[in-house]
Amino acid sequence: MSEKTIQFCYYESPIGPLLLIGSDRCLHAVSFPLDGQAIPAESLWRENLASFDEVRRELDAYFDGKLERFTVPYLLKGSSFQLSVWRMLCTIPYGSVMSYGEVARRVGKPKGAQAVGMANHANPLPIIIPCHRVIGADGSMVGFAGGLEIKRWLLAHEGISPDQINHPGQMGFDF
Repeated sequence: MSEKTIQFCYYESPIGPLLLIGSDRCLHAVSFPLDGQAIPAESLWRENLASFDEVRRELDAYFDGKLERFTVPYLLKGSSFQLSVWRMLCTIPYGSVMSYGEVARRVGKPKGAQAVGMANHANPLPIIIPCHRVIGADGSMVGFAGGLEIKRWLLAHEGISPDQINHPGQMGFDF
């Protein structure tokens, strides 16, 4: 298959079937299930499980609690602001959370919390680029493209309890 051919496979995860999209060399997107069902692949894409061996190994390790940072090659396309936010998200440690406002401050846009939320929503690689680790300044669980139930599950998987989310200032938080 050529580099330009979009390939896909489904990955059965504890949060439902994830659609992995990419090329021979890198991951382009991860799509959460919708209402528990896998997102359908586009008709021109080609299913190729082997192209996603490394991604599937790392996802297995993450869901087994043995991987805290992904190293798979990926391709990101977005505005310069989105790219800066996504790079920042990759620095939030496993098992920690950060507020939208703090992410905005760290990317040089101290009043850009809402723009950070929009960049998070556009993140093509959730889990790999951990947008689930971003919460409201008051510790509230807000916004997530995969739905708040999946966000809660991912945070709990990383050792962040719902009680901690609603009470900022406890261990694991970086405001």
